[in-house]
Amino acid sequence: MGTQPYRSATQAGHALRLPVPAELRGRLIRRYKRFLADIETEDGEVITVHCPNPGAMTGTDRPGAAVRCSTSDNPKRRLPHTWEMIRVGRIWVGIHTLRANQLVARALAANALPGVKGYGSIRSEVPVPGGSRLDFGLSGHRRDPRPAWLEVKSVTMARGDTARFPDSVTTRGRRHLETLSALHAQGQRAILLFVVQRGDCQRVECAEEIDPAYGEALRAAAAQGVEIRAIRARVLAREIRLEKALPIVL
Repeated sequence: MGTQPYRSATQAGHALRLPVPAELRGRLIRRYKRFLADIETEDGEVITVHCPNPGAMTGTDRPGAAVRCSTSDNPKRRLPHTWEMIRVGRIWVGIHTLRANQLVARALAANALPGVKGYGSIRSEVPVPGGSRLDFGLSGHRRDPRPAWLEVKSVTMARGDTARFPDSVTTRGRRHLETLSALHAQGQRAILLFVVQRGDCQRVECAEEIDPAYGEALRAAAAQGVEIRAIRARVLAREIRLEKALPIVL
């Protein structure tokens, strides 16, 4: 195995921030049924909140840890509160997978995502041949006529200062790699971007012991020309801040 550096380690020209209105504070009691969690608020009330993370959440679901949640005023929602982040040691870890996509969307709109700049058209949730969808479709680059495809993966698991993905078997993630490889073979630009939602990691690697097939697919995609990139985001009490590119261990 070797380290494949992010091709542009340049930090964004300005601190890109995604506001996160996570004003409800409490302690985690338990996470269960994938999308549910019970927390005890600062007032001592026990409530059930939506957990917006379908993964195993290894290392980020410890009972008793401090959590912060956002609140929706949508009357149609069964659960008005959404779990946004959890305290792990001295840092907050963002567990809301959609926040990674929102942060990338902001960076793309501001032309500030390292290595993926200069596109005049940015579309989200774009259907591709084969019935799949990818997070972003980019076009209209002044110097590169190729369409570009970008799939985002939120990373929360870590071992020491190394972020690790996936935290559970991901057949869907493997299909995304295959789709990106096929698009690259057609002469288009294809990018997989890991967004590490914690500020204590210095690199990203595949959790081979959890999903060996994903590790094989990741290396195969990289060998075929898919760009495998990673970027770190620091999660704060009321915002997520884009920080810097990280190297990938393949």
